[in-house]
Amino acid sequence: MKYRLLVSDVDGTLVDTQKQLTPATIDAVARVRAAGVAFTVISARPRSGVVPIGEALAINGPMAAFNGGTIFHRDGRVDVQHVVDPAVARGVIAMATDVDIWVFADDQWFASTDQGAHVGSERKAANQEPVVRRDFADLLDRADKITFVSDTPAVLNALHARIEADFAGRATVALSQPYYLDVTALEANKGAGVAALATAFGMPLAEVAAIGDQANDLPMLACVGLAIAMGNAPDHVQAAAAHVTAANTADGVALAIDTLILPALEFA
Repeated sequence: MKYRLLVSDVDGTLVDTQKQLTPATIDAVARVRAAGVAFTVISARPRSGVVPIGEALAINGPMAAFNGGTIFHRDGRVDVQHVVDPAVARGVIAMATDVDIWVFADDQWFASTDQGAHVGSERKAANQEPVVRRDFADLLDRADKITFVSDTPAVLNALHARIEADFAGRATVALSQPYYLDVTALEANKGAGVAALATAFGMPLAEVAAIGDQANDLPMLACVGLAIAMGNAPDHVQAAAAHVTAANTADGVALAIDTLILPALEFA
């Protein structure tokens, strides 16, 4: 099969642990594009965090933020934007205990605190500073994403279960990292997001390859022609993919391009 579009997750996949694109990855993306394969990204990040990736890799087509909830271009054009159902947003905020709360709305990052183990990393990923506040009520009619942050898996798992029980079929709820529980619009999931990107590029999903590393990538990996998991992905994500590449600390995307995508072009 010849794959004509490669879609990559960002954090834990395309970038290293310092949130940086390595020279090997940049070079591999250039090679795959020179071979005629389109390249784009889909991420849980807000637009402000995806744009620098698009700039560094000169992505001229559509990209996806908020797990596919927003499809946009580097020049600022927005093709699609799905926000969290306001009733769901209010309900999940009311459920939140023993977690930090981040709300993304109006192209800004609002946070219950600017302290914590993951705030520095999010500053890099979101490419902006948090606006600290205690009350998020005025934002919940237009929230692109709500993230609950905890390093205690039992806390996030319990909250995840409660949200699913109360709002099943009304929101997408998934871990984007082991310590981030994301709530986005029902349509804002990476399965729908990669389908929207494929349509925008004019390609069937059977000719799309995708690479990811976390549970929120599973809907994407389930619907593309070639599903690739990172070597740093949890076991259940690796099991859902057709192939497993190296970790993001070992240029896994570059390895996948050179060993899976480009060879497929030669034998198509």
